[in-house]
Amino acid sequence: MGDSEMAVFGAAAPYLRKSEKERLEAQTRPFDLKKDVFVPDDKQEFVKAKIVSREGGKVTAETEYGKTVTVKEDQVMQQNPPKFDKIEDMAMLTFLHEPAVLYNLKDRYGSWMIYTYSGLFCVTVNPYKWLPVYTPEVVAAYRGKKRSEAPPHIFSISDNAYQYMLTDRENQSILITGESGAGKTVNTKRVIQYFAVIAAIGDRSKKDQSPGKGTLEDQIIQANPALEAFGNAKTVRNDNSSRFGKFIRIHFGATGKLASADIETYLLEKSRVIFQLKAERDYHIFYQILSNKKPELLDMLLITNNPYDYAFISQGETTVASIDDAEELMATDNAFDVLGFTSEEKNSMYKLTGAIMHFGNMKFKLKQREEQAEPDGTEEADKSAYLMGLNSADLLKGLCHPRVKVGNEYVTKGQNVQQVIYATGALAKAVYERMFNWMVTRINATLETKQPRQYFIGVLDIAGFEIFDFNSFEQLCINFTNEKLQQFFNHHMFVLEQEEYKKEGIEWTFIDFGMDLQACIDLIEKPMGIMSILEEECMFPKATDMTFKAKLFDNHLGKSANFQKPRNIKGKPEAHFSLIHYAGIVDYNIIGWLQKNKDPLNETVVGLYQKSSLKLLSTLFANYAGADAPIEKGKGKAKKGSSFQTVSALHRENLNKLMTNLRSTHPHFVRCIIPNETKSPGVMDNPLVMHQLRCNGVLEGIRICRKGFPNRILYGDFRQRYRILNPAAIPEGQFIDSRKGAEKLLSSLDIDHNQYKFGHTKVFFKAGLLGLLEEMRDERLSRIITRIQAQSRGVLARMEYKKLLERRDSLLVIQWNIRAFMGVKNWPWMKLYFKIKPLLKSAEREKEMASMKEEFTRLKEALEKSEARRKELEEKMVSLLQEKNDLQLQVQAEQDNLADAEERCDQLIKNKIQLEAKVKEMNERLEDEEEMNAELTAKKRKLEDECSELKRDIDDLELTLAKVEKEKHATENKVKNLTEEMAGLDEIIAKLTKEKKALQEAHQQALDDLQAEEDKVNTLTKAKVKLEQQVDDLEGSLEQEKKVRMDLERAKRKLEGDLKLTQESIMDLENDKQQLDERLKKKDFELNALNARIEDEQALGSQLQKKLKELQARIEELEEELEAERTARAKVEKLRSDLSRELEEISERLEEAGGATSVQIEMNKKREAEFQKMRRDLEEATLQHEATAAALRKKHADSVAELGEQIDNLQRVKQKLEKEKSEFKLELDDVTSNMEQIIKAKANLEKMCRTLEDQMNEHRSKAEETQRSVNDLTSQRAKLQTENGELSRQLDEKEALISQLTRGKLTYTQQLEDLKRQLEEEVKAKNALAHALQSARHDCDLLREQYEEETEAKAELQRVLSKANSEVAQWRTKYETDAIQRTEELEEAKKKLAQRLQEAEEAVEAVNAKCSSLEKTKHRLQNEIEDLMVDVERSNAAAAALDKKQRNFDKILAEWKQKYEESQSELESSQKEARSLSTELFKLKNAYEESLEHLETFKRENKNLQEEISDLTEQLGSSGKTIHELEKVRKQLEAEKMELQSALEEAEASLEHEEGKILRAQLEFNQIKAEIERKLAEKDEEMEQAKRNHLRVVDSLQTSLDAETRSRNEALRVKKKMEGDLNEMEIQLSHANRMAAEAQKQVKSLQSLLKDTQIQLDDAVRANDDLKENIAIVERRNNLLQAELEELRAVVEQTERSRKLAEQELIETSERVQLLHSQNTSLINQKKKMDADLSQLQTEVEEAVQECRNAEEKAKKAITDAAMMAEELKKEQDTSAHLERMKKNMEQTIKDLQHRLDEAEQIALKGGKKQLQKLEARVRELENELEAEQKRNAESVKGMRKSERRIKELTYQTEEDRKNLLRLQDLVDKLQLKVKAYKRQAEEAEEQANTNLSKFRKVQHELDEAEERADIAESQVNKLRAKSRDIGTKGLNEE
Repeated sequence: MGDSEMAVFGAAAPYLRKSEKERLEAQTRPFDLKKDVFVPDDKQEFVKAKIVSREGGKVTAETEYGKTVTVKEDQVMQQNPPKFDKIEDMAMLTFLHEPAVLYNLKDRYGSWMIYTYSGLFCVTVNPYKWLPVYTPEVVAAYRGKKRSEAPPHIFSISDNAYQYMLTDRENQSILITGESGAGKTVNTKRVIQYFAVIAAIGDRSKKDQSPGKGTLEDQIIQANPALEAFGNAKTVRNDNSSRFGKFIRIHFGATGKLASADIETYLLEKSRVIFQLKAERDYHIFYQILSNKKPELLDMLLITNNPYDYAFISQGETTVASIDDAEELMATDNAFDVLGFTSEEKNSMYKLTGAIMHFGNMKFKLKQREEQAEPDGTEEADKSAYLMGLNSADLLKGLCHPRVKVGNEYVTKGQNVQQVIYATGALAKAVYERMFNWMVTRINATLETKQPRQYFIGVLDIAGFEIFDFNSFEQLCINFTNEKLQQFFNHHMFVLEQEEYKKEGIEWTFIDFGMDLQACIDLIEKPMGIMSILEEECMFPKATDMTFKAKLFDNHLGKSANFQKPRNIKGKPEAHFSLIHYAGIVDYNIIGWLQKNKDPLNETVVGLYQKSSLKLLSTLFANYAGADAPIEKGKGKAKKGSSFQTVSALHRENLNKLMTNLRSTHPHFVRCIIPNETKSPGVMDNPLVMHQLRCNGVLEGIRICRKGFPNRILYGDFRQRYRILNPAAIPEGQFIDSRKGAEKLLSSLDIDHNQYKFGHTKVFFKAGLLGLLEEMRDERLSRIITRIQAQSRGVLARMEYKKLLERRDSLLVIQWNIRAFMGVKNWPWMKLYFKIKPLLKSAEREKEMASMKEEFTRLKEALEKSEARRKELEEKMVSLLQEKNDLQLQVQAEQDNLADAEERCDQLIKNKIQLEAKVKEMNERLEDEEEMNAELTAKKRKLEDECSELKRDIDDLELTLAKVEKEKHATENKVKNLTEEMAGLDEIIAKLTKEKKALQEAHQQALDDLQAEEDKVNTLTKAKVKLEQQVDDLEGSLEQEKKVRMDLERAKRKLEGDLKLTQESIMDLENDKQQLDERLKKKDFELNALNARIEDEQALGSQLQKKLKELQARIEELEEELEAERTARAKVEKLRSDLSRELEEISERLEEAGGATSVQIEMNKKREAEFQKMRRDLEEATLQHEATAAALRKKHADSVAELGEQIDNLQRVKQKLEKEKSEFKLELDDVTSNMEQIIKAKANLEKMCRTLEDQMNEHRSKAEETQRSVNDLTSQRAKLQTENGELSRQLDEKEALISQLTRGKLTYTQQLEDLKRQLEEEVKAKNALAHALQSARHDCDLLREQYEEETEAKAELQRVLSKANSEVAQWRTKYETDAIQRTEELEEAKKKLAQRLQEAEEAVEAVNAKCSSLEKTKHRLQNEIEDLMVDVERSNAAAAALDKKQRNFDKILAEWKQKYEESQSELESSQKEARSLSTELFKLKNAYEESLEHLETFKRENKNLQEEISDLTEQLGSSGKTIHELEKVRKQLEAEKMELQSALEEAEASLEHEEGKILRAQLEFNQIKAEIERKLAEKDEEMEQAKRNHLRVVDSLQTSLDAETRSRNEALRVKKKMEGDLNEMEIQLSHANRMAAEAQKQVKSLQSLLKDTQIQLDDAVRANDDLKENIAIVERRNNLLQAELEELRAVVEQTERSRKLAEQELIETSERVQLLHSQNTSLINQKKKMDADLSQLQTEVEEAVQECRNAEEKAKKAITDAAMMAEELKKEQDTSAHLERMKKNMEQTIKDLQHRLDEAEQIALKGGKKQLQKLEARVRELENELEAEQKRNAESVKGMRKSERRIKELTYQTEEDRKNLLRLQDLVDKLQLKVKAYKRQAEEAEEQANTNLSKFRKVQHELDEAEERADIAESQVNKLRAKSRDIGTKGLNEE
């Protein structure tokens, strides 16, 4: 992690890790691995030094302080290379020793990096100042980080524990230890703070919080101020020292959120309540109350604010500078409020605290002439009694005259002053201690929530190892605790280390480092250990501290290596004995131990406490039972035992509980270090720190690491870093695997091969070997660098030497030339040569000048041509750029338009696809849920059957447990009888000894049996806990699934509503092509989704099958291991019993042979010691037999061999003793001494008898504990039975509910079908009405046409009549004027006019007749229209009725939908409950099988125990028999034992064989079952696929139906328009003459349009009928209820849409009927306008097509132009290249001319100056022109490049446009092909569905046959089980 990555830590980064700059500086520090060392120092422990010399095993070195020291070579320790400076994990140090650890911590502490890893430890040093490393920013940075990803920190330890808990699903613990002032409490707070932040459960509702209470996180954090107020005090080292240990369990739920917490406390220092040293003070709460922050407290407690007024709290300091007592009081009081303490509880605690202060002020004096104490004033006693709710006189009387029970009577006892003062202090301590424990219990009750708890993380804050000058009983308890914790750490650490070795495949012999501390632990806690003897002495009234010391020395001095005499030093307190702990030798003073252990109280005062009016005080002492407590029937022993529970016994009990808790967790270790005793920041006291490192186990961990391989490197890193040691071992050119390369490299080096090992991914090194490799690498690098430097210096020297040689040769040439010139310079011919030589070259120079002029003119002409060409190209380029810009603008506009259109189209398509995909997914999920419902229903039935079987098995188990309990009681009674008989045989010492040994062995056997029973009870308890946890898990997951289900249902409803709205909007917007595209993409998307889902389900199925197989294999392995362990244990037990019997016989022989001689007694002692040693070895072997069976056999073989050798030795000793016996009988003096020794032996044996009695008592207590545990187990079993019954009842209820829902579902399905039929009938009626209306309208149209024709004819006649009238008038005028001239003509004209008039009148009459007929027709049509309106009204009423029915149907459907969803959710919950029950039943079945196996082992062990007891009783009865008879009996017993053993082995073999058959049958059955389930799943998947294909077909048909519906609506709208036209024509009858022709045209066009519409409508009806037939077919094929429901939904939605359309049509019809008269003209105008718009749109479309063609032509033209421009560009590039070549030639020419000019200058000193100047000027001009030409050329090249790029871009854009057009055309073709392909797929899917159905029937038949076979196999298995049980019972009966 670099500096950039450390930025997330903010201001804390410098305090957590070195910067990159510091790391580089450290690595470049000068260092010599051979000379830089550590040497020991008296003051500093170790100092850095450099070796000066080595002589004769001694080393002389100079320290970093300039001092020269000489030490032994083995005291010198090497320093680590600079790369390890301030390393974060000290386990990675290459030289792992004490000074390396010390200086690494010191260097990091100097840089304020207070956290450091040391293997599994996290070591933290108290900084004594605030550091910004606990901010929220740091908390966020450490969250979710692995240990290797972040610097060391307490947050890293906490987060790792949290992550391990979530991933490994295992409880965690964090052990924080250290001395007072080291920072344990602060780090504990930080851990709790971290968990409260990352696992907060969030804001709870107001309902969940009581007024004044905080959240659970707040309560957990606020528990600290309360505990610190009553449990913390100022000490010499620490102002806020915790004077108690605590174990805080923080419980989490299944999701990792806080659930609850609880606290356990240990070893409260209650002596501090009444006594403090000068520099210390009492607990904080006393001074907080006296701070006067709450004056009402002082008044309530009757106290002042001066602490010196109270003796108990003023013996030391009373104020602390770093603590504000007033603010702390408010914090404590607020903490009580947050924790939910009532005001009464708070005031009661304050009152008891004040009463303790008054207790210390009570004074007593002696009565005159008596030693009796009496009160010296009663004021303080009155105050105390008032606060405690007592009577003051009774309190004083109880203190001065307590009542004591003597025999059966009570006697008042007098007390002296000292006794009263002691009793007062003891009572004060007891009140405070019990109040503190009650407070912790009360806090736990608050932190106990009702939320489900899954796991916990425990934080242990306890004092570390203590070695003071004066060590008492408290130090022994603390050191004993740390000894157990260190053993736990050692075992855990190396177990993890060896797991790493096992994972890497390294061969390693198991080492149990936990056994290193076992001797010290046994010395303290085992029977006849220190605590056992202490408790025994506390039981004797006359015992003293000295008798306790004498017993310790008698039992352990010289017998235990860890027990020694003390080394008393002058000036130091006296010590009585020393113990060798892992942290060092500790001297203990035993003064007052008996009193501290008994901790007696004045029982008279305690009785007053129990009757106190203060509720809290009476509660504290309610469970106290003294010696005078009445003994209840059945509970007398328990009452007595509870009253006399010593401090040591209570501590051991609590410690055992703590260790049990820790062993069930994954531990994390934090060691706190105090750097100095002056509280100075940044200062480290080396001796103090080294003492703590030894005490807290860091150096012990280093010792363990050095036993193994502490350094390890990945192969790749090792190869990269150390390849330099031997490059030849790993050749550069060829590929070699990193591991092989590392192996080759290490094998090529001169290194001990035992110092390293190769793992799978890493190479492991012993301690120090990595440093050796670093040294070799440094040497290799130094040699290489020296060689490079030497070669570099050689090259530089040779280069310098070469330069010197060249300089020398040049000097010689110059000298030679000068000498030659000096010799010939005065020669006349040479002078003449000097004068003529310049003249010879003048002619050549003139020729050169002429050629240069010609070249110049030629270049000038070429330059002019190139300039003209350049101008032409520039003009052409400008024109091309203009054209290009125009084309670009056009193309850009086209692209923008096209992009906008495509974007809108794509967006619409995507929206529709997404919505349809969501709908499909929801439907498929619903189908899957229904399938799961069916499966789970079947599974539930199976589980019910299994549950009934388990109930029967549990009943059998109860019977067997009852039998075991009866047998155990019988065994206990026999043991008690034997003990009584042994007590009655005191007269015969030899017999007593034999009986004692026999009873000891029986006792040990019983202890082993009880231990086995305890182990089994523990396993059952663990199994129960696991089951409960799994039940909680399943319940939590069930709740989550319910929530997720409800969320999905809500989202589904919302999506369905959104989908309907979106579909309606899309239907109006999209054209046919878009619909086709959408359909195709939808099908592709669904196909991909289905394929992905199928693949996921297949992968999931394969994973589940694989896991199932792995679990089955694991179960088989565990069963095999369990069987092997059973056989091994049985063999060990038999071997042990044989050895014990042989030892008994040998001891009996020796005792009878030796008689009562002194040598015999000594040998007995020696033999007893050897026997004890062998028994310990045997116990250790029994404990370690789980490691490996082979090692167990080897150890037992060795033990048997050793015992055989010891038997031979004892035989030889026996013979020797017999010889000595014959000699000693002759000596009377020896007989006298023997008698004395016999008396001593008798005393010893009496002592041993008492010890045995104690052991028997202890055995009895353990038996009682076992009985209690059995009772607990029985109650738990009963509880499980009740829970099981409750679950069964719930299952029955769920099943009944499911059946009820199923029946309701069937009824509702029937109702839905009826409603569907009614709906179809209504639709048919509606269609019939529509047909009738259509025919009526058709007739109306025909009549309208006739009417229009008649109207036209009438108009024509009117025109003729008007014309005739006009002619008549004309002729009349003409006649009047010309009558006289033309009378005859007039007559003729008159005749003609009369004739024509007659014709006109006839025509008028005809027209009038037609008009009358038309009027009749009109009336008839009006009547028909009125009839039609009546029909319309009827149809409206029918539609309204249908609408009402539809609404009712919708309501019913919605209600049933809701009921269905509710039933679905309930079904899912029942399914999940069934799953949980199935897992629970499976685990119960496994537990039941384990219990059966344990029961069989119990039976065998009990039977063996009974046989051994019967053997022992026979031996006791026949103790007077001879050795020969005993030998015969032994041989007979051995023969019988062998026979029984062989029979038992045969029975076990047959049982194993039968069990193997059963297992194989079960495996075959499981395989067959799995195969059938797999086939069924495949068939279900095929059916599901077919169903989905049918659904897709239905969807496509639905879309086509929607299209037809839209076309039908369009036809209806056209029809309505025609009706409006008809009505308008009827209204405008008066204007019919004027509009006849136009109306006739309209009628014809409308008729054709109506025919087309009618055809479309008929097609839609036929398509609708076909669709209905297809739907009916699909419904018949798809029998699943979900498909029917979906189709009904589709029908309902379609009906809803049609209903809405019908309503809209009715509304529009009514509106049009009302507005017929007013809209006629506007509709005609609108039609014309629409025609105009249509023509305009057609013209626009044509223009757009034309523009597209023009754009294509322009694109083609642009391509040709681009090609032409590219050709011109190529030509221009060629020209430019030619100019470039010319330029280079000219430059070369100029260089030549310059060279010639230089020569000319040398030759022509005078004559050619002017000409030279002209030429130079000309050359400069040419150069300027050349530069200008170059610039212009460069600019033209740039312009050409730009134009070339632009042409390429245009070409690319044009090509892209063409590709897009082609792509669109291809897409249309593909869509059409895919539509055809999908139709084919639908047909194939139908065929596939039929074949799948046949396959399914076939598989169903096979499944039935397989189930029959499975039933047959199961019956066979049951028969085999019964047979194996019969065989086992026969074998047991024969034994």
